[in-house]
Amino acid sequence: MFTTTHFHIIVTIHRERIPERKMSFFQPNMPENFFAVVEIPQQKVYNGVFFPAVLSSDPTRLTSDVSVLTEAIKLHKPWLDSLLHRSGAVLFRGFPLTTASDFNDVVEAFGYEELPYVGGAAPRTNVVGRVFTANESPPDQKIPFHHEMAQVPVYPLKLFFFCEVEPASGGETPVVLSHIIYEKVKEKYPEFVEKLEEHGLIYTRVLGEDDDPSSPIGRGWKSTFLTEDKSVAEERAAKLGMKLEWMEDGVKTIMGPIPAIKFEKTRQRKIWFNSMVAAYTGWEDARNNPVKAVTFGDGSPLPAHIIYDCLKILDEESVAIPWQKGDILLVDNLAVLHSRRPFNPPRRILASLCK
Repeated sequence: MFTTTHFHIIVTIHRERIPERKMSFFQPNMPENFFAVVEIPQQKVYNGVFFPAVLSSDPTRLTSDVSVLTEAIKLHKPWLDSLLHRSGAVLFRGFPLTTASDFNDVVEAFGYEELPYVGGAAPRTNVVGRVFTANESPPDQKIPFHHEMAQVPVYPLKLFFFCEVEPASGGETPVVLSHIIYEKVKEKYPEFVEKLEEHGLIYTRVLGEDDDPSSPIGRGWKSTFLTEDKSVAEERAAKLGMKLEWMEDGVKTIMGPIPAIKFEKTRQRKIWFNSMVAAYTGWEDARNNPVKAVTFGDGSPLPAHIIYDCLKILDEESVAIPWQKGDILLVDNLAVLHSRRPFNPPRRILASLCK
């Protein structure tokens, strides 16, 4: 929760105290009687727009009643959508949220349609309603940058993350703007990006029968396709354009070629929409070799030195805000990649995926 010292930068209450980095997303119909736009040190500014945007509550309206927040979300939904579109991600901080049920109420208040988690790699557990655990891989493992489910043709448009238990240390969820990564990688490696745009990528992953919580990609085929029937799994894989090759102790999934670069129509710009770096540097467990997990769409191998330089660029351009209990991070999955840093327990981040 913000202290009074934080609120000297609230632009919705004290417009004359806006810092030199003026917030370009200020709008005449801004909900001045509830939400307050604040700044925190970790934010970046691109073309005058803060990334991510950060919202807190007007301290004079702060209440422990979660329904006050959910009603404000419903009332000001167009403005919140506009803010998300401008910035790509919005952090809600300092609101009275403590439980998974509180989080579920907030997700439902936004009114986005739920997306079933079919085809994703990460092990997750349903908690309540539309709320799941985030990737349950061990705390010492870093999860590299990716767009959620970019390796399949049906992916969420919006992601919610909620901090139910803040980490003892580490455990940030860094975010980075996809179009910035596309521009920087294209400038440095134009031929590589040209080949990506021409051929796309093929993703290959071997799944066991059941989930493997020791692996960041340890989701078994039964939970991946939400069935215990192989024929149903094949039908659902086919709908995703995914090929299955059954093995003695699991199944190999082959997806692609699938685009690695997309044109994002609502913002009229190209985006780095893929899980290439995540697959090449992080899809490793007893069944999977990350170097073989992703190739160009023509089957040729990816250049390791460029992949690791892409990883460096992603890290340099990212924003990593330490989690505080009650934080909600809303991410536009077409605009922003995310990752996870290693942490010291306890830490419990919950998630929800939306169309």
